[in-house]
Amino acid sequence: MDIYAEIAKLRKEGRKAALATIIQVQGSIPSYESSKILIRDDGSILGTVGGGCVEAEVWSVAQDVMREEKPRRLHFNLNAQPDYDTGLVCGGSLDIFVEPILATPTLYLFGGGHVSLAISKVAHLAGFDIVVADDREAFANKERFPDAVETHAGEWAETFPRLKPNEFSYLVIATRGHKGDLECLRWAVTTLARYIGMVGSKRKVIEFHKVLEGEGVAAAQLERVHSPVGLDIGALTPEEIAVSVVAELIAVRRNATVSASSLAYKNKALKSRAD
Repeated sequence: MDIYAEIAKLRKEGRKAALATIIQVQGSIPSYESSKILIRDDGSILGTVGGGCVEAEVWSVAQDVMREEKPRRLHFNLNAQPDYDTGLVCGGSLDIFVEPILATPTLYLFGGGHVSLAISKVAHLAGFDIVVADDREAFANKERFPDAVETHAGEWAETFPRLKPNEFSYLVIATRGHKGDLECLRWAVTTLARYIGMVGSKRKVIEFHKVLEGEGVAAAQLERVHSPVGLDIGALTPEEIAVSVVAELIAVRRNATVSASSLAYKNKALKSRAD
């Protein structure tokens, strides 16, 4: 089985993996430079970097790499630690680079208006797959969103079952009105999405929280929502708002700290002081 074909398959399925590659060799080792092993999220492997204790340690580190989504570089001195070579002391050393293999992030845009159009363009450049949904066919189609991998038009209740957000999904709600926003938010907080954002004022956020809490939605679910959406860069135009929103998506994707500049965080801080 080809490792690269398997990587493509895993990414399409929305699964994690780690790819370990021998990047530097000195002396004699039980493998060769550029050899690879793929460790899947279920613990299974494909390929080899020489077997033995080296491979066991690479497998262990791969679990951290998948969880943290950050690469690692490992160094093994087989001469100094012969146990690494399953009893065959080769006297060499090797460096192995372990990198995360992640599914392509998907951005779901609820609402196909001018703000979503700008967000779509910026997010596409940043490497996100784009899915657009609107209750009007004129605002959710391939002509309007040529970069989108999917567009869905119709009643929200009919659209939601067709969408399958997972832990690599990012949801941004910007429909044409409060009714659509609330309907989308009510559904969004039940998903596995990594990020949920909603365009709107501070007052709107408070009102929506009250409504959903009254319906029995747990406070922990509502705490996941970033609203107002984006980073505080003083954005006014749709294009500037798009930069603000996508910057926050990237920060979440890369596990960066965004609280200090997040509009949602500042809104919560103001609300806490008011309470």
